[in-house]
Amino acid sequence: MHSLGSTLPRRGLNARQLETVGRLLDAGLSLLEESAYEDLTLRLIAAGANVSPATAYTYFSSKDHLFASLFWRQVAQAPEPELSGEAADRLHQTVRYIADVVGASPTVAEAATKSLLAVDPDVARIRVEIGTHWYGLFTRALGEDVDPAVLRTLMFTFSGALLEAGMGVITYDDLFDQLDSAVTVIARGNV
Repeated sequence: MHSLGSTLPRRGLNARQLETVGRLLDAGLSLLEESAYEDLTLRLIAAGANVSPATAYTYFSSKDHLFASLFWRQVAQAPEPELSGEAADRLHQTVRYIADVVGASPTVAEAATKSLLAVDPDVARIRVEIGTHWYGLFTRALGEDVDPAVLRTLMFTFSGALLEAGMGVITYDDLFDQLDSAVTVIARGNV
């Protein structure tokens, strides 16, 4: 599990600032469960957190930055899976873990699908952190000597599945089954 500090929009925050960021993320989550992503603004989220819009913009450059951070907090705070068995078994366990983490809050995952595509340097940094985290999970499942092409294929497959779920092509409930089938094909002869 990553430290809370790595899930924040900026590092080096004091306790009061950390509390404010937490309130903003929690308000974003609460409002997201009540309203459509498109209807939310950073100003509305600031009001929900009882902070000024200027304070919200001190920590988040946009609502996309806030929702990407919210998703990263969800991913980073989930305890990493305990893996056992052969490489193919560990890969399937990892896919189950990731699908469960993402599916734990479909509203956050749907917002993240939109937010993580934003052309915002703060969002780009979070995108890289999330991708690096998942790449590390797949590497731990398959071992350090895994063919980089297999890892890249897994990342493309996983990203595509998340995008399809976020667009409503598949449901978050179906995410694991779809990913598990794809991973079975990828692992065949490669793991």
